[in-house]
Amino acid sequence: MTKYLTAYRKYILSCLEDPDTDFVRLLDYHRQHIGYFMHERLIHLIVTVLFALMTVACFLVIAVTEKIVLIPLAAALLCLMIPYIKHYYFLENTVQQLYKDEERIYEKVYGFPPTDWRE
Repeated sequence: MTKYLTAYRKYILSCLEDPDTDFVRLLDYHRQHIGYFMHERLIHLIVTVLFALMTVACFLVIAVTEKIVLIPLAAALLCLMIPYIKHYYFLENTVQQLYKDEERIYEKVYGFPPTDWRE
């Protein structure tokens, strides 16, 4: 997904630089893909939270029962949390960039930026 999302963003940026692009179609296409990426982000958030809960639960079981046999499991879960958090961080930040790209496409289609709700 990282490669796909990176390649997709490069494609969108190249379309934004090309004056011959059909920005109306690009806006529809881009909004559809943002939906896909938002779904992907939600799934990865759920998986990351579940892994975090499992990790905390494992550490709690170790602390309460003092079963050191579970320490390798806790270590493995903790090691898996790092790539999950890193990937979710990438998804979150890239989707935020796609929102900004959508605003740029919108401005090219309609000639003015979307209502500035941030002020």
